[in-house]
Amino acid sequence: MNELSFPFVSLPRTGGNLTAAPVPPLAESDRKPLTKKEISADHPTWCPGCGDFSVLALYFKLIERRKMWHEKVTTVAGIGCSSRFPYFVQAHGAHFIHGRALPFASGVSLSRPDLHVFVFGGDGDAFSIGGNHFTHTARKNIKMTYVVMDNFVYGLTKKQTSPTSPIGFKSKTDVWGSTDRPINPMKQAISAGATFVARTTHTNPNHVLEMMEAAMDHDGFSYIECLSECVEFYAGAFDAANPRKGGKFELVPKEHDVTDEYAAYKLADVAWPGHFGIFYRNPRPTKNANEAKLIADHRAKVAGLADWQILQKSFDRMK
Repeated sequence: MNELSFPFVSLPRTGGNLTAAPVPPLAESDRKPLTKKEISADHPTWCPGCGDFSVLALYFKLIERRKMWHEKVTTVAGIGCSSRFPYFVQAHGAHFIHGRALPFASGVSLSRPDLHVFVFGGDGDAFSIGGNHFTHTARKNIKMTYVVMDNFVYGLTKKQTSPTSPIGFKSKTDVWGSTDRPINPMKQAISAGATFVARTTHTNPNHVLEMMEAAMDHDGFSYIECLSECVEFYAGAFDAANPRKGGKFELVPKEHDVTDEYAAYKLADVAWPGHFGIFYRNPRPTKNANEAKLIADHRAKVAGLADWQILQKSFDRMK
């Protein structure tokens, strides 16, 4: 039996032939696209009629259409109704702490460039306790797709005012109606430095899927605001953007220049319900690429040196 020798104990190896050749992976061309049954895990536990059902179904559709495999997808979320996504997807995933989904996803993206990193959250998780992380992940341009399902209310904790709740909204935390000006997620994303900013609504599934595909193909931090109605605590919040409810679904004007940051900012300031589509898309170097170059340059400088020699060089610079 082979043994691993340590200073005070010898641990026997387990298993048989340690030199056996690994089983070759199935060729990409021989793999069939995943079906919804193969992608889905636990059954969603949202309230009947929740807009998040639509977004989840379209996420499954995206994975199937783009032929992404279980081992190449990572689904990360924080806390909230929408943040339960990782439980429902049969792939890598993490249901992280409140407001901290983006830092976790950043680590995954930077350390595993071979993965497609998707982050899902709500307006509370993204813009309240997670607001600072949203700003810094956007400015660093870390490659991932961030979908915020904005319902204008804290739904999981049974109706409190959220950062996007409109003035006058009555909740358990504002029984006389909110007096605070809500934030504008699109303006915040653009000003923070996000290189892809888009807007959609759960009532237009084809458009949601189109925005998801465009965001996934973008090399950088991609942000999508998706209006997702909470039928339990803010029913009718987005009727103005739903043609079936007498509203209007207006696309971003064809003449809009998506590379013009100022034009995108002005478009984000249009009166409610605003426009839907890609507001801003202007690639710049990602943190992923910048750090990869930094690491490669450093490795070139210390090529051929043992670890202790590299450490010694660091100590020598401190003298």
